[in-house]
Amino acid sequence: MADTIGPNAKIYLKPGGFLDSPQYFDEQNRRLNNSLLWFSQVEYSIVEEGKPVIRNLVPVELWGKIASRLPGHLEQRAAVLFANLTKAHAPLQCGERVLRLDQPHVMGILNMTPNSFSDGGKHDGDPQKAADAGFDMAAAGASIIDIGGESTRPDAQPVWEGDEIKRVVPVIERLAQCGAALSIDTRKAAVMEAAIAAGAHIINDISALLHDKRSLEVAGVSGKPVVLMHAPSSGDDPHKGGHYSDVVTETFDWLEQRIADIIDAGFERDKIIVDPGLGFGKSLSENLALMNNIALFHGLGQPLLIGASRKRMIGALSNEAPVGERLGGSIACAHHAVQQGAQIVRVHDVPETVQAVQMWRGMRDAGVTARV
Repeated sequence: MADTIGPNAKIYLKPGGFLDSPQYFDEQNRRLNNSLLWFSQVEYSIVEEGKPVIRNLVPVELWGKIASRLPGHLEQRAAVLFANLTKAHAPLQCGERVLRLDQPHVMGILNMTPNSFSDGGKHDGDPQKAADAGFDMAAAGASIIDIGGESTRPDAQPVWEGDEIKRVVPVIERLAQCGAALSIDTRKAAVMEAAIAAGAHIINDISALLHDKRSLEVAGVSGKPVVLMHAPSSGDDPHKGGHYSDVVTETFDWLEQRIADIIDAGFERDKIIVDPGLGFGKSLSENLALMNNIALFHGLGQPLLIGASRKRMIGALSNEAPVGERLGGSIACAHHAVQQGAQIVRVHDVPETVQAVQMWRGMRDAGVTARV
């Protein structure tokens, strides 16, 4: 094997062969993180110059032997990736709420914008109405409520940070005691600061703390968990410049480097969540490739957030269904993400998604507790 692999090759691991009842197959499976999923296979790909040169699927109990035959640099990287697949993620402290990451969580979307692609204008200018909607999400089972004041849909115009603060802070203040963790969806440091002062617990930045030069410092000083999302641009238009040879490995590599940069700057690894950025500068086929390979991103060693709710790809696969008629596709995407181990799904339709996740959880519990 070593003779055919160059020094610049990279390896990627994807867990597969998930088992309903792992206790029937001792030594033939490993637990995916500290989740309710156990995998029995490892799909590994060795990529050189952007192209896979080796791709294979092996039983997990043989992985050690396979890995030991890899060239030294790949064997070391494979050991890190496999350790990331099986590591236990620490819970997130969000004020008085603790989010354990051994089960999936629903993040409800609450937009205070006039022009968001799905619900723009629904709550714009009425913080009490928005807060009531947030309370409803929490009551329906949302663990996190994600509050945003700037649309990042294609061709949306940037919003001045002062206006963004005026949109989100009154809502956060009203929701401070709702029982759910509160996330601020922004890429501006001043908005992060104001939202945290108002009671926000999580920073969700689509630019991965790159859009605003102060964001990394603000996020680090705050001590709050942060979501790092992949987008092709950190400029005003996050959709600009999306060109990929292999969207899955390139998105993985970008997130891996960004995690390393954030940690080198002093940020705590246990407070980093990653999001592959579905719909941001990516085509239908590229979005589907990411959806089919969510499990590969566990190799990054961080909790995963997946946001596919009501996105354009759902309309493209359902006779161009308008945004308000994409519930079925949104539930399918959320359920698929949870089945591949995503710890957080970001959605518009909270009650329906919570019910789907509860059904999944019930089936998993039944499989894990089945008698041997």
